[in-house]
Amino acid sequence: MPDSAGKPLGPGLGSSAGGEGLARRHRRRWVRGTALGATLFLMASSGVGWVVYTRLNGNITADEAAAAELARYERERPTSLVRGAQNILLIGSDTRAGQGNRRYGRDLGSERSDTTILLHLAADRRSATAVSLPRDLMVDIPGCHRPDGSRSEPVFAMFNRAFQVGGSACTVRTVEKLTDIRVDHHMVVDFSGFKEMVDAVDGVRVCLPEPIDDKDAGLRLPAGKVTLDGEQALGYVRARKTLGNGSDTDRIDRQQQFLGALVNKVQSSGVLLNPVKLYPLLDAATSSLTTDPELASLRGLYQLVRGLRDIPTDHVQFLTVPRKSYVYDANRDQLVEPEAERLFARLRADRPVAVEADPRPVPGGGEENRKNAPSPTPVFRGKTADEHACE
Repeated sequence: MPDSAGKPLGPGLGSSAGGEGLARRHRRRWVRGTALGATLFLMASSGVGWVVYTRLNGNITADEAAAAELARYERERPTSLVRGAQNILLIGSDTRAGQGNRRYGRDLGSERSDTTILLHLAADRRSATAVSLPRDLMVDIPGCHRPDGSRSEPVFAMFNRAFQVGGSACTVRTVEKLTDIRVDHHMVVDFSGFKEMVDAVDGVRVCLPEPIDDKDAGLRLPAGKVTLDGEQALGYVRARKTLGNGSDTDRIDRQQQFLGALVNKVQSSGVLLNPVKLYPLLDAATSSLTTDPELASLRGLYQLVRGLRDIPTDHVQFLTVPRKSYVYDANRDQLVEPEAERLFARLRADRPVAVEADPRPVPGGGEENRKNAPSPTPVFRGKTADEHACE
């Protein structure tokens, strides 16, 4: 029996043994989601639990300014085409990255974002596709509201300039202009919170092809299977100059690898079933989040997580938007067409895409191909969360 991407679901699904295995997986997913819901309910309904619930709920910062800015431009924003499908923009910010910096508050003028991911959740919640947008991609950035109250002029510039100039609202509008995809929600995650989330799950294991000795990132690690704590993980995903070939492409690949490993860790370690493990993760996650007002509560986040719990790791895909060196500057990127528009069109229509580590090009078709036979599902360079696991 094939799945939505045309791949076999596995041998024995029609047999009684296979049926029992499938039933067990459904029961585990139901228990996992029920346990998370029960944990939140108990927090809200008990005396001590209410204090905990209130603390976690209050950790999340609602991005009211961005919501107001986006509302001003509602008429020019794309329309959602498929009911139930969701697109969430994940933005990694270095805001409050240093110890003690939180007391100084947010200063959009000094924020930078080296990590931006457009996460598409299929309407049937059978798949999730995370598309990385390189910081060096040359794009049209609209005029945006600056922190000092002034407005910037529209400009053709590196993608990460949008966040530096106008924060999350400017980044959302830039992504929508680039892709014609409606961004339903956005989350800004600061790197200090990222470290805390990794520590909350007792570290994440990755496979290193060679030793790392990077003074700038503060990393000294052996080759092979290594469990990274929060500080090491932050250095691993942010380092650029001395790891791999020093390119942003290589760094994006590492970030995707790590996120895939993190997804595996959370799903396989019983975190969602164990309130003792779940609370530190929720505390770290909520403390590091700034979201649109609709998501800025435990209830809002739970509604989102509930839709994710049944997606198997082999249907969580990571890829980078098709791009190549910018024609006028080899240190910048530009989209590869028509492949990029093909990807955006599939996501807009909530149609499946597939990923392979090294898809073979077809004449005139760029990355789109299947290894042995033609397929209506386009294939892009990338991996699933299951393939990112370090066994």
